[in-house]
Amino acid sequence: MTESQRHQILLEMLQQSGFVTVEQVIERLGISPATARRDINKLGDGGKLKKVRNGAEVISQNRVAWTPMNIHQAQNHEEKVRIAKAASRLVQPGESVVINCGSTAFLLGREICGKDAQIITNYLPLANFLIEQGHDSVVIMGGQYNKSQAITLAPQDGDASLYAGHWMFTSGKGLTAEGLYKTDMLTAMAEQKMLNYVGKLVVLVDSSKVGQRAGMLFSRAEQIDIVITGKEANHEVIEQLKAQGVQVILV
Repeated sequence: MTESQRHQILLEMLQQSGFVTVEQVIERLGISPATARRDINKLGDGGKLKKVRNGAEVISQNRVAWTPMNIHQAQNHEEKVRIAKAASRLVQPGESVVINCGSTAFLLGREICGKDAQIITNYLPLANFLIEQGHDSVVIMGGQYNKSQAITLAPQDGDASLYAGHWMFTSGKGLTAEGLYKTDMLTAMAEQKMLNYVGKLVVLVDSSKVGQRAGMLFSRAEQIDIVITGKEANHEVIEQLKAQGVQVILV
């Protein structure tokens, strides 16, 4: 695991709990006490967290939520742009794609916008962007609006087959040899309804998430057709996925 990957996970731990101890960092990352303290010190010096005795606290006011207007402030933005560009090259003229929520999803939608492709999404920031840009074919999946995720969630018995596509692009909080993990269960369950009605499933995750388990197992490795991630991704996990027949694209 690289330093940047450790820092990403440490910051995510802080966002979830507000405080972490050195011992928790050691256990989660599998590193030495000296490395844990060095990581905390470096992030503290960079203003990413507040160093406290035997641990660290979150600096919530410094966390800037990304929007379509400041997408460049999303974490690992440059890598996510490369991932989105690689994903967009998979889509052929006239095809239909399902794009789910998140910053990488928005970047992918921006890449496809204006091309000959139908975009199906329940992610309202993306849908609004596509409509404003005059994209020819936008399908917005119906349901109740979920404010925290800015998506629509269909009733439990909603007919997911109405929204079939050639491709489904999704992301998550972790990817291991077992498969893709998501932390928001309502979102994950809504997306799982789609899996039986799409041609190929493509997972888009930045390299910091490869090798991490977080939340529920959304899709097993055998359900994933392609993974697109950064070149710094955990090599062991990448090889394990390839051994199971998953195509991996490193950018």
